[in-house]
Amino acid sequence: MKYDEFVKHVESVAQLNSREEAERATRATLETIRERIVGDEANHLAAQLPEELAGYLRGREGESGQAFSMQDFISKVSEKEGVDPTAAVIHIRSVFTVLQDAVTPGEFADFQHNFSEDYAELFPISPSSELPA
Repeated sequence: MKYDEFVKHVESVAQLNSREEAERATRATLETIRERIVGDEANHLAAQLPEELAGYLRGREGESGQAFSMQDFISKVSEKEGVDPTAAVIHIRSVFTVLQDAVTPGEFADFQHNFSEDYAELFPISPSSELPA
């Protein structure tokens, strides 16, 4: 999936008003993912994304992820994006949904294994078949 497609899908799924909002939501979510998951796993995820997005995930290779709760994850995205936590939840879910369609099923499963069960509500329930790969 190309960068423009990814951002367009985030904008659509999150029902945002502009490309800029979708780019902010995507950047804030990916940067927080980089903090949360093991650096090597973030690099594997980055390898399947366009370079413009991959850069938000790289830079922590060989490092462990930080253990923080789903509420902390939401707060971090909210602060980075400059939106309230309720909007951040919608944006995170949208980015996760588009990520699921942008990477291989195995890579998405590996990515999801980096999160504890309390994050379940942020992940898509089943593969989304509406978005083209």
